[in-house]
Amino acid sequence: MIRTSELAHSAVVRTYSALSALVSGALVAATLVGCGTATDTPPATGLPAPTSTSSASESGYFVDWKSPAQSQVQQWEAEGRSDDAEQIRKIASQPFPMWPTGDVAAVEGETRDYVGRAKDANQRPLLVAYNVPHRDCGSFSGGGAPNGDYYRNWIAGLVRGLDGTPSTVVLEPDAVPHEISGCVDGALRDERYALLGQAIDALKAGGAAVYIDAGNPGFISDVDALSGALDRSGVKRADGFSLNVANFYPTAASVEFGTRISQKLGGSHFVVDTSRNGRGPATQQEIGDAPAFCNPPGRGLGANPTTNTGNPLVDALLWVKRPGESDGACRPGEPAAGQWYPDYALGLAQRQQTG
Repeated sequence: MIRTSELAHSAVVRTYSALSALVSGALVAATLVGCGTATDTPPATGLPAPTSTSSASESGYFVDWKSPAQSQVQQWEAEGRSDDAEQIRKIASQPFPMWPTGDVAAVEGETRDYVGRAKDANQRPLLVAYNVPHRDCGSFSGGGAPNGDYYRNWIAGLVRGLDGTPSTVVLEPDAVPHEISGCVDGALRDERYALLGQAIDALKAGGAAVYIDAGNPGFISDVDALSGALDRSGVKRADGFSLNVANFYPTAASVEFGTRISQKLGGSHFVVDTSRNGRGPATQQEIGDAPAFCNPPGRGLGANPTTNTGNPLVDALLWVKRPGESDGACRPGEPAAGQWYPDYALGLAQRQQTG
């Protein structure tokens, strides 16, 4: 799937004709690896507007002064590109997570350093655990832990790095949807159920709020199958699930989808990634021959991170995908997945749309 941006997912975009009625009073504003094909695009009208575009201080999550976006602001200011620097400051001034290394020997120290800086800033650490065995089913972000024991030890290291600090962890983007898609089945699927449940228990014991990923409205759209897989993976022991990680679906579409999943799970809460969904998914004409998930042109930042969503089921809007980091070298001159891509970041900032 995605290491901060090692994303890959050709989404099946769905139309939600009853969207406004289903999410009325909800929040309201706004790639992941999957197995789908782009079709039609969700309507651009009739969607609720965000209730808040709160600042980072209002969200309470850690704004990392060591981020590439912060460095880009400084560089462009020094070069006299003050207008562009101001645009990138839209990214640099907001919280987005650390995606810890998959190296079991390094994860504790890396996490401890990040958490320590968050504590010094009196802000809440936000992390994405993305290292499950057979990650991304061998696709663009393939890899992950070589086996289950390695993964358990890696999670243990991550928990030690958290050091009991209240934090939030988005757990294994795409891992549950891949249980259903067919690329992880049989004994591997059963192992994944167990590993995810064990990770939830360990992270919760370590003081983290945990949201296990559930994909997006265009990946696995069968709510019964998805809620069943989430249940088997331990979602009811977590704080909820996450949606739209590294993808582009409008927030209202994710809220409608998440609400239906929540109903199947007895009221589970969820969070929505709004990092790049301000303009919705790209059209086929915009994408051309490149994959739909990979640095699609014309996209924009979505609503700023906030816990003031106006919907009792939606705990937060988050920038789970680190905006401005490449999805992969899908066109000539594009950086490798996870690398800072300043021109793309600038376009996202210039086209931010929060409603």
